[in-house]
Amino acid sequence: MHRSWSRSKAGTAALLTIPLLLAGGLAAGSAAAEPPSPRIPLSPRVPLPGTVPAWTAQAADQGQAATSAPVAARVYLAGQDPAGLAALARSVSDPASPEHGRYLTPAQVARRFGTTPRQVAAVRSWLTASGFRVTETTPHYLGVSGDAAAVQRAFGTRLHAYRKDGHTYTAPSATATAPAAVAKAVLAVTGLDDAPHRAVHGSRRDILPGPTAGYANSGPFSAYFGASPATAYPPAYGRTQPYVIKGFDGAQLRRAYGADGTGLTGRGVNVAVVDAYDSPTIGSDVAAYAAAHGDAPYRQGQFSRVDPAVWSDTVAASDAFPGGCGAAGWYGEQSLDIEAVHGVAPDAGIVYVGAASCQDADLSDALDRVVDGHLADIVSDSWSDLETDTDSSIDAAYDQTFMRGAVEGIGFYFSSGDDGDEQAVSGAKTVGSPVNLPWVTAVGGTSLALDASGGYRFETGWGTASSPLAGDGRSWGPLPGDFLSGGGGGTSARVPEPLYQYPVVPAALYAAHGGRNRVVPDVSAVADSGTGFLVGQTQTWPDGSVGYGEFRVGGTSVACPVFAAVQALAEQAQGAPLGFANPAIYQRYSTPAFHDVTDTPLGPQTALAQVRVDFHDGVDDAYGKDVSLRTMGHDSSLHATAGYDDVTGVGSPAPGYLASYAKGFKGFKG
Repeated sequence: MHRSWSRSKAGTAALLTIPLLLAGGLAAGSAAAEPPSPRIPLSPRVPLPGTVPAWTAQAADQGQAATSAPVAARVYLAGQDPAGLAALARSVSDPASPEHGRYLTPAQVARRFGTTPRQVAAVRSWLTASGFRVTETTPHYLGVSGDAAAVQRAFGTRLHAYRKDGHTYTAPSATATAPAAVAKAVLAVTGLDDAPHRAVHGSRRDILPGPTAGYANSGPFSAYFGASPATAYPPAYGRTQPYVIKGFDGAQLRRAYGADGTGLTGRGVNVAVVDAYDSPTIGSDVAAYAAAHGDAPYRQGQFSRVDPAVWSDTVAASDAFPGGCGAAGWYGEQSLDIEAVHGVAPDAGIVYVGAASCQDADLSDALDRVVDGHLADIVSDSWSDLETDTDSSIDAAYDQTFMRGAVEGIGFYFSSGDDGDEQAVSGAKTVGSPVNLPWVTAVGGTSLALDASGGYRFETGWGTASSPLAGDGRSWGPLPGDFLSGGGGGTSARVPEPLYQYPVVPAALYAAHGGRNRVVPDVSAVADSGTGFLVGQTQTWPDGSVGYGEFRVGGTSVACPVFAAVQALAEQAQGAPLGFANPAIYQRYSTPAFHDVTDTPLGPQTALAQVRVDFHDGVDDAYGKDVSLRTMGHDSSLHATAGYDDVTGVGSPAPGYLASYAKGFKGFKG
């Protein structure tokens, strides 16, 4: 855990251990004209991994679905030389490689690794001969529609009906396959499983709903951690505990994470924020927030938006429509992400890329737009689904996008989740996805305390236990209380451990499922809502009025854009794109680049807690207030310990982090 990557690696080609589906590819052929459609034999066949979803093991099998059951699927294309793409992504990302930082343009990536007309024709011929109709063709996939009979002919598997969460869904009963003659052109197939795969923060509509219902924080507040003891309420852990803070802004987080005095502002760096939908008031909201907090006003062209032509699944999820996304609920996420990036990296360019919905396919399309146009070097993604609920067949498509990004010098950052080990919400310990994948940087959460001067005091791993005030106001419920929320983390059940984690992650974590598996997170930043970030957005208030308001929020949805903004500062310091950052991050492990965050920064005998007062209705005191004691450093079954852990990864950025990227840096002393 204390060795640098360059001293421990087994060679540049071994930087990552990543399963490549159907490595190789059809011969490139001529790109000038599409050849005649070939005849595809039915056998032998090649398995397409990940096509039987894990959730079917716990669902009630209702038997074979009707052969006429409709199916809409995507067949992702492997492109030319997928093994070469992975090898190049490893070498350009390895600080010890002579190829490090020698990135390609999107056009070079497309020529070298993109699909060819011959591959597209072969896949199209196979699918149409099986009874599918091709509805969409992109550089990355073919969209098709058909029925369960076409699935059986094309993929050699039957669809069964399964009962899950009170609904009936169809999914393959056995692993899908493809004819060997075309299999090398096929990366993955998604959509054979029709259960919702929604990222967390129906009907097809071309407009977005208005602002969400208003929310406001109640006081009292502490000006900084511990500043205002809650003397009106009973003590806990042997002393009077303080009120929570009102909320940090970007300037405070710049100081906390070592940017003050560096002159670094993110100038010359572009950061993409990818979320679902696009708030109709985002332009005025982010401008109002910057003005209210003393952030630099947005210069002409500094903030831009890239949206799809049509929005879908905008209604909220319900029993009648379990695939709904609740578009308005994403507006706060978008506001938070943009305001956090601008607050910490005030001169960085920000491009917002909206996905048509919160479904995997649409979010994947948004990520592809970033890579195809190289819209930014740093991409913040504050969304995920549970690994146990996701369609694992899309892992290969995501990985291909992230690897194409890596060879262009683009790094992707994902929030690790807000429910600790996820057992409380899913019934089993699991991690998020696609944050579990090896080509992304997983950002976990902390609770952050500053001192009276605004300087860094300490952090704990983010894990909140909540105990309510007793009815008579004289005591708290049992301490520390029930687990409420905490930084997501743990060990993937399906993703192998990448080699950049080998020298650092302990066996107790990577071997949780046997063998060596990916552990998240990689790094961390502030996420606790009790020490959270102020966000501003237009909201709808109880009297029907619509107006701008601010409130404190938490979650690794805060940590992710904050760390992405720190990376923008690091890229400015380096004077060149960081690209896929994990090898460089793990190289800095156990150095002054990171705070080693634990659950007990003031010692094991000092419990840390805060008193939080909330409006019962979330808006004002018309219906009274709720008071609770929030104990820190209790993240479900996860623990932030000395060294690498599955709450905070290698730690949070210390002042030495940005210094380590400066030109002429000679290394840390000692």
